[in-house]
Amino acid sequence: MLQNALNDWYGNERGLDTWWNLKVSIHGGFESVFWNYQQLIKGTKDGISLVRFKGRPILWNQDRPLYYYPIKSQRTPVYQQELFNGWLYIFLRGSVNLLEEIREALLVPDKVLSLGRSEDVIFVRRAEFVEPAKRYKAKEIIFTYPTYIRLPNELLKVKRFPAYSIPVRVLFRNDGRPIMHKAEISSSTERDVYFESVLYAGADYIVTLAEKVWVERFEVDGLRPFKILLNYGWL
Repeated sequence: MLQNALNDWYGNERGLDTWWNLKVSIHGGFESVFWNYQQLIKGTKDGISLVRFKGRPILWNQDRPLYYYPIKSQRTPVYQQELFNGWLYIFLRGSVNLLEEIREALLVPDKVLSLGRSEDVIFVRRAEFVEPAKRYKAKEIIFTYPTYIRLPNELLKVKRFPAYSIPVRVLFRNDGRPIMHKAEISSSTERDVYFESVLYAGADYIVTLAEKVWVERFEVDGLRPFKILLNYGWL
C-alpha cells in the first residue's frame, strides 16, 4: 500500500533497501468477521480462452466449458474469511524523509488506496508524527489494541497465543533480477515471498514474559495508549 501510494510499487525509485528497512507495527481490528464458502475458478498455465463449442462462443478452461453446461471446468472449494469495517492504527519507523513523503501521500492521495486487493479500500483519517511518551522495561504487558509481536518462545512464560506466518516482503524476479515495471511480469516471473512468524495478541491481552523487555508507550489524542515492544513489536 505504501509503495503504491508513492508510485514506487516495485521499490526501484527509492531502492529496495529503503523499503525493507522501514519498520511497521499494526494495531486494531475489525468490527465483524464473516466466513464465506466459495468455489474459485482454477488458474492454469494456459489460462482462460474464448472458443467455439457446440456452435456458440464460450469461455474455456481445463478442456471444459467454464459456464452454462452440466460438466464444467474444475473449481477449488475454499472457505474465505471476510473482514468488515476495519479500524487500523499503523505505526511506521524509518528515515524522516521517507516518512514525510508517506504522510503527504496518505493525506493527499493521487489514487484510491487499498490494503493489498483493489477492493480493500482504505480511508485515512489522520497521519502525523508521534514520539514515544515513555520507554520502560516490563515482564508483564497489557495490549490495549490487537497487534502482532515477534516474541521467541523462550521469552514467553505463558504460551497461549495464536501463531501465524505472515509475508513481510515480496520480490518479483526475472532470471534472478528484480523487475522494474509491471510490464515485465510474464509466466516465467518468479515471486519470492519472505515470511515471519508472529504471535497475535488481542485487545487487553496480557503477555507474561520470563524476563523484562523494553516497551514503548505511544499516546495519541482521543485513543487509548499503544504499547510496542521495542525489539519484538516492529515488523
